[in-house]
Amino acid sequence: MPPATPTVLVADDQPDVIAALRLLLRTAGFEAQGAVSVDDVRTHLAARDFDAVLMDLNYARDTTSGAEGLALISDLHARLPHLPLIAMTGWANVETAVEAMRRGARGYIPKPWNNDALVQVLRSEIDQARPRHSLASQWREAQAIHRALLPSVPPEVPGVQLSWRWEPASGFGGDYYDAFPLGPDHVALCIADVCGKGLPAALLVSSLQATVRAFVDEQTPPHEAVARVNRALCRQGAHGRFVTLFLAVLDVREGAMRFCNAGHNAPILVRPDGAVSRLDTGGAVVGVFDGAPYAGGRTVIGTGDRLLLFTDGLAEAGVLSEREFGDAHLVETVVRHRTLAAAALVDRVFGDVHQWAGRRLDDDATALAIAIDGRPPA
Repeated sequence: MPPATPTVLVADDQPDVIAALRLLLRTAGFEAQGAVSVDDVRTHLAARDFDAVLMDLNYARDTTSGAEGLALISDLHARLPHLPLIAMTGWANVETAVEAMRRGARGYIPKPWNNDALVQVLRSEIDQARPRHSLASQWREAQAIHRALLPSVPPEVPGVQLSWRWEPASGFGGDYYDAFPLGPDHVALCIADVCGKGLPAALLVSSLQATVRAFVDEQTPPHEAVARVNRALCRQGAHGRFVTLFLAVLDVREGAMRFCNAGHNAPILVRPDGAVSRLDTGGAVVGVFDGAPYAGGRTVIGTGDRLLLFTDGLAEAGVLSEREFGDAHLVETVVRHRTLAAAALVDRVFGDVHQWAGRRLDDDATALAIAIDGRPPA
């Protein structure tokens, strides 16, 4: 199949310049459209994909600084890093050219332009960018699928508030969380962390989600479900990857929770008076030792209790700068905010961690908060 006709967006505030460039590009085998302003550029890029943008740096009359075009290059490069941006201006100087390239332009053409040189630059940049663009498109689709596998809306459970947040360190992550009802008074809670990052970890997350949902029900104790998950992952062959997993079933009417912790960070259970329990009963990580034994734990859950399930990206935030947030600090944060609703508690946990470690965390970070408001009516 022959390659598709390359498409170029020509951006300039002078219609006659756009007309001349479109004619040149059509003659050279390109499809070209015109944009006369910064807003027009954004509108075109939102409506369809282009293989390159050939753009002037000045859009307001009687300006020569290129500030408007330079700002546009910064914005477009941040949002569309694989789209070749070719800067073009009649007020060419070395400083402006360097600044345009620094902000993300892949080429710089002065006016008046040389037809052959302009076509050659565009063709070369498009040929180099197309494989990257194709790979980036597939990567974005895979990211969207991965995000779609994770629940977006917590289930409604009488007497219980649920809230979560997932912040992957990259487009993909190895963290997994889930919450789903098992009858009118029971809810399954799950959080896990797959060893590693990137697409392989994300693929194992998808397998883990399907496996957990297949084995968890109202009658099966969590430790038996975890044992089945472990056997399934071992036999699937995780290629040296293991999974830390915490699985629980909350019985709202009875006011109790059964759980099993397979090598995961021990969830933090805080009582209304500030007393803390850690839910660590269980066994080894899953996906490594076929037939590994798992023990079950049980705890009473009452009105005013707060439970935080989390992955190590929260406790280990700041570790690369030798300033780790730490498990004890995380416990103190939950205790301090134990009167908050579930959503507010998640916000404060992440807020405190980001204040400590900065805007971007070193590892995937996930939190699932449960606030007990009371038991459903009999």
